[in-house]
Amino acid sequence: MTPKSKTSRSYSPADDWDPFGVPLFDDPGARALSRVGVVDVGSNSVRMVVFDGAARSPAYFYNEKVMAGLGQGLAETGMLNPQGRERAFAALKRFSLLAKGMEIGPLTCVATAAVRDAADGPQFRKLVEKETGLHLHVIDGLEEARLSAQGVLLGWPEAEGLICDIGGNSMELAEVRGGKVWRRVTSQLGPFRLQQIPKKDLLAHIKATMADLAQQMGTDHDRIYLVGGSWRAIARLDMERRKYPLLVLHEYRMTPESTLKTLDWIEKNDLSDLRGRTGTSSARMELVPWASMVLRELVTSFAPKEIDVSSYGIREGLLYEQMPERLRRRDPLIEACRHAERTMSRLPGFGKRLHHFIAPIFGTVPGEQFRLIRAACLLHDTTWRTHPDYRAEACFDNVTRANMAALSHPERVFLGLALLHRYKNSRSGSRFTPLFDLLSDEQIRDAEILGKAMRFGAMFALHSPQDAGELVFDGDKSVLELRLTEKGAGLFGEVAEARFGSLASSLKAKPKVKMP
Repeated sequence: MTPKSKTSRSYSPADDWDPFGVPLFDDPGARALSRVGVVDVGSNSVRMVVFDGAARSPAYFYNEKVMAGLGQGLAETGMLNPQGRERAFAALKRFSLLAKGMEIGPLTCVATAAVRDAADGPQFRKLVEKETGLHLHVIDGLEEARLSAQGVLLGWPEAEGLICDIGGNSMELAEVRGGKVWRRVTSQLGPFRLQQIPKKDLLAHIKATMADLAQQMGTDHDRIYLVGGSWRAIARLDMERRKYPLLVLHEYRMTPESTLKTLDWIEKNDLSDLRGRTGTSSARMELVPWASMVLRELVTSFAPKEIDVSSYGIREGLLYEQMPERLRRRDPLIEACRHAERTMSRLPGFGKRLHHFIAPIFGTVPGEQFRLIRAACLLHDTTWRTHPDYRAEACFDNVTRANMAALSHPERVFLGLALLHRYKNSRSGSRFTPLFDLLSDEQIRDAEILGKAMRFGAMFALHSPQDAGELVFDGDKSVLELRLTEKGAGLFGEVAEARFGSLASSLKAKPKVKMP
């Protein structure tokens, strides 16, 4: 789900009001959050992430993961895995030195099920603190569920449904609605735990545990948001089976039917072959059979209408924890695009003026369409340093593969196609053609219109196209009129005229120019 306005939006040319508020990078309080380092010590992996950029939609300044396997064998021995301890400790020592080198201040470190449950967990924590200075905050399963849910809310401000976070030794569920985290529950359905259960008892154990979880959390959730590396590995396999054209896991959406087909397909195929085809690590792929059994029962027991994949989890939840409510209410997509414009475009601030200028073409539009138009205008000039022959491709690539939140896959392709047409009239023969299948014919047409509107407006007047003229579109009469000011009359050269004509053609309208 992406943020949606309850009302439609349109611009008044004389009104400088902005529904998205003042950019966060103008707010000193927001800038204080611009670089935050967090470490997640999980049962399977140890990861450090340093967030940087616009506070509401941070970029990943640094991201490193070590598949330590700290919790492997824990259910059998009650102790941390010896090799896992060594690998995790080495990773944490490195992370502490990296943080000092980046001058980011103290790292926020959390440890989950493995350190929480192991008899030598306290000893490991003391060793880490003594040798590295890092303090591991051990959180219980309910707190783990809350932070994972907050991570989803960072990327999906209006997420509603059930968050399911699977780690090596545990699996948590949390309910989100209205921007808040509600019921939470934890279980021992992590793959490392399941490996210790005799095969003859495994399915019955999973079924019984899931039935208990369903009773506690209810089964009236339309959406399940999957968090965790094992879920992402299965989602990547779903993409492979379906030959899905956009390999971005965040906000990838599956139906229950497709998910069950993929689980059958995984069971029938060789895991080493699937690993090679998808680039999944061997450590991650080893856990897929156990995670698949859990996911099958999750889908069957809770019967959601849709299953969504989140790349955001505990680490993003820790960042969200530090945000005041006024930041949380912001649109992550718009803040990311504003940050990109500010740091990468030739004329920061022009995107908003461009949106004002082309808005009459679209009239009053739903909130979700309004935000996409604004996002496109903010991004329209961010690849200007690319060679002119490749700007259209660079625009499309950047937005479809960007680490942006609150943006569904069809919305990514819509923005990419609009930006492609910002630099190129025709999309014929594009290597991105398979991705266009994610859009309807109407959406493809709308993206072309938006792109050609930006293509004209961006070069018509470099400071503010509104000072040079006004667009008026009469859809009933199929006429697109450009009412020029005296300044605009001098700016309306042959290139501008050609681009205005191309825009009118995309609208199936007659171009009309009114001189001052």
